[in-house]
Amino acid sequence: MKFFVWGLIVLLIVLHQDFWFWSDGTLLFGFLPIGVGYHVGISLAAAVVWFLATKYAWPDGLETPDAKNQEGHVDA
Repeated sequence: MKFFVWGLIVLLIVLHQDFWFWSDGTLLFGFLPIGVGYHVGISLAAAVVWFLATKYAWPDGLETPDAKNQEGHVDA
């Protein structure tokens, strides 16, 4: 699953280069330029991919507290 999430990240990077909508004057829902609508879709997809990344590709052990507190002192 970790490699699938990385593949989705690469796909989002490629799809973010939306040169095909630059000169398109189409309006979605009668008011939203299609380029802006495309970026809304990319943003929602990025949110889903980030959720998947935190669920399936997050390193183990980061949630456990360290023996040191934030000042660097060992707790007694």
